[in-house]
Amino acid sequence: MGGMDSEWQRRRMRLCPTFLLQRWLWLCVCARQWHCRNGNNCRLPLCVRQIWAYLRLMVDSLYYNTLTNSDVVMDSLMEPILWMVDLLTRRFGAVFVCLLVILTTSILLVVYVVMLPVIFDTYSPSWIAWHMSYGHWNLVMIVFHYYKATNTAPGYPPTMKNSIPFVSMCKKCIIPKPARTHHCAICNTCILKMDHHCPWLNNCVGHFNQRYFFCFCVSLTLGCVYCSISGRNLFLDAYSAYSAIESTFQTPPLTFRDEMFHKSVIYMWVLTSVVAVSLGGLTIWHAVLISRGETSIERHLNNKETKRMRKCGKVYKNSFNYGRLNNWKVFLGVEKKSHWLTRVILPSGHVPIGNGLTWDIYPFRKDMMPV
Repeated sequence: MGGMDSEWQRRRMRLCPTFLLQRWLWLCVCARQWHCRNGNNCRLPLCVRQIWAYLRLMVDSLYYNTLTNSDVVMDSLMEPILWMVDLLTRRFGAVFVCLLVILTTSILLVVYVVMLPVIFDTYSPSWIAWHMSYGHWNLVMIVFHYYKATNTAPGYPPTMKNSIPFVSMCKKCIIPKPARTHHCAICNTCILKMDHHCPWLNNCVGHFNQRYFFCFCVSLTLGCVYCSISGRNLFLDAYSAYSAIESTFQTPPLTFRDEMFHKSVIYMWVLTSVVAVSLGGLTIWHAVLISRGETSIERHLNNKETKRMRKCGKVYKNSFNYGRLNNWKVFLGVEKKSHWLTRVILPSGHVPIGNGLTWDIYPFRKDMMPV
């Protein structure tokens, strides 16, 4: 039994990473010493020469590769960080969705419980009707577009053999990639007309749900601006009340109801103002991209291609840019004048123009020009 135990321990030691590392270092040192003694490595065993040649090839490839540049080095160094971000985004996607729903619900409670009674007691009937109409339209737009953005698949390229033209092969999915298709590391699949992966949606933003995502951003920004402007005077009154109490160094002469009222107004105004500024900037940026006929990924790729062609004395032109107005018509799915009301102003679940696989149909849609 003792001999079997010792034999098992020796085998276990040979499989230990520390033992393997020591053997590898010993092999490298011995090979180097043998090389120095003999002036060449022709007398080394074949297995040692193969390992030594492989190691030298690996080291030399780091700085002798003609394709290596600063971008490749930085991408390699950032790969572990990007991998960790992708892992956290994939794991906590549902947490971000729940957090957004909770924050939005808390603002609605403040508006309905705190601000709405003040509106009924202060404003005229015409202003009350405007607030009720606009507020509930904005709420319907937010809820509808967020639900559609999270539950609508962004679009995936076909995995079976087909005759659809493609521009490259995905190295991870091992399938043809049509134009404007990119691989999402978080979803681990290719996405048609991929813009980005949104953790607040726990979904990719692609061809079939990009309009829902943008309309949600616009609606939520307008709602936050509306709440911030409507509650500005109440916020100033609540802030002044707390400032006066702190300046007198006395016990707050406020009832529990008044204190909760002031805290709710301050919470609502600060949160909506911060979201309006941050989300408003993101919305404006996406509006600029839509006007140019680009996605977030294509913006980066087009900038690199523009610089590359400028060095060659040429001008790069985005083949998916049909003009600002037509870009918006294609994006919003507007094909006739009535669609500006039924598909833009009002919530609509219509599918976008095209299938996300081919893009040569848009320049020939002459009926889109006079709309």
